[in-house]
Amino acid sequence: MSKEQKKTAVPRLRFPEFKNAGTWSNEPMRMLFDFFSTNSFSRDKLNYNGGTVKNIHYGDIHTKFKTLFKLKEEVVPFINESESIERIKPECYCVEGDMVFADASEDLDDIGKSIELVDLNNEKLLSGLHTILARPKGKTFALGFCGYLFKSTPMRSQIQKESQGAKVLGISAKKIAAMSLFFPEDKNEQQKIVDCLLSLDDLISAQDDKVGTLKNYKKSLLQQLFPQEGETVPRLRFSEFRKSGDWKVTELNKALTPMVREKDKPKSSYLRLGIRSHMKGTFLKHDEDPKTNAMETLFEVQENDLILSITFAWEGAIAIAKKEDHGALVSHRFPTYIFNHEVAVCDFFRYIILAPNFVFNLGLISPGGAGRNRVMSKGDFLKLKVLLPKVDEQRKIANLLTSLDENIELEIQKLSVLNSHKKGLLQQLFPALSIAKGGN
Repeated sequence: MSKEQKKTAVPRLRFPEFKNAGTWSNEPMRMLFDFFSTNSFSRDKLNYNGGTVKNIHYGDIHTKFKTLFKLKEEVVPFINESESIERIKPECYCVEGDMVFADASEDLDDIGKSIELVDLNNEKLLSGLHTILARPKGKTFALGFCGYLFKSTPMRSQIQKESQGAKVLGISAKKIAAMSLFFPEDKNEQQKIVDCLLSLDDLISAQDDKVGTLKNYKKSLLQQLFPQEGETVPRLRFSEFRKSGDWKVTELNKALTPMVREKDKPKSSYLRLGIRSHMKGTFLKHDEDPKTNAMETLFEVQENDLILSITFAWEGAIAIAKKEDHGALVSHRFPTYIFNHEVAVCDFFRYIILAPNFVFNLGLISPGGAGRNRVMSKGDFLKLKVLLPKVDEQRKIANLLTSLDENIELEIQKLSVLNSHKKGLLQQLFPALSIAKGGN
């Protein structure tokens, strides 16, 4: 590396007390870490009931382990007592400060994903299937610094660049060992970075818990505000409706009226129902130019229209248009219905159509086969039966759930802001990738 490159080896964002601390050091990882063997125990050789040695599976690095790994705070499986671990060398057992990488993934964003082991709670732990175990030499790094270093943009970019494979990506210990690490030699500066990012992670974790709590609360409400299978009265009811009697079995043809419109001229966008988007409660997807699609007839959508895919209804492709969807277009394969307001409340039906039993019933009235062979009869759709209370009770339930959904969405946005802030810090607290190319 040239002197000029070294002069630029500093992050864009630096704590005030370290602004004059000079450039960060640059070394290939093999000069700073030793690598140790890992085992290949698959999931069927692990259990969550008990044992003497716990084992890190690469899938858990992808899905649930925190960047700074504390064993007592994570759910980690044991190696089955029937499995022999006698040949595993003592130095291959994990110690605090170790980095564990997942060396395989189907997703580029997850390849080489890593954790730093910061607290093992005096328990025995091994690094397992599809993992790479790296241990710092000496005391170069503050505990936790490497965990965040390998989440930084320059390190993730290097790992992704070096990964190989088609359907399944992989990266080797040799490739990781050759990567350039930029770091401040002053461990006080390292610790300052750790404290900053760890504090933000704590906020993110708390916000994520809040979102999860609200979602669980909504799930509980949905179970109690709607009658269970075989019942006609919900277990939880607003006080003013407790004497209103049973909910009534109602055919959809009483609640919905098919909308017949003349052909509209192509506009700037059209709508199509996303096949699997119903899992998120929204189905409508915008495409920029309807002229590029072979649609025999296009119909204009209005807010609160119920739209059904007669081809993919069996996968839950049904939606109620929102305000932002007004004026877009759908083809003849998406029959549209308006609500009879004396029988049905639109916002109440937003929850009816997402219920698993409703989606199941859509599948029952769809012919056998797959894909475009499963075209539903519009007549059969309107004969479907749902349990409905009177419109006043529907409206009350809908208002409660809509308000809760808005609250959940607000908290999700707050979580997104925190994650974006962290992403920005990971880009700015570490030297940029263009610097890292100066290499070893």
